[in-house]
Amino acid sequence: MIFENVQAALAKQFELDPETITMDTNVVDDLGADSLDVVELIMSLEDVFGITISDEDAAELTTVRRIVEYLERLQ
Repeated sequence: MIFENVQAALAKQFELDPETITMDTNVVDDLGADSLDVVELIMSLEDVFGITISDEDAAELTTVRRIVEYLERLQ
């Protein structure tokens, strides 16, 4: 369920087919995210999951797998 929510958030933000986003997708390298995109993604995740993500943690969330594992640890 967490993966699907992350996948949907990324697909919406980057206007992609959700099926193209996998656990191994790198937000910067594969999706071409710049620093503003990353900030928007973090804000979106915070809204969707009702959490606050520190800047230090956000810097580590480079792949979908890392994002999902981070969110799983919070639950």
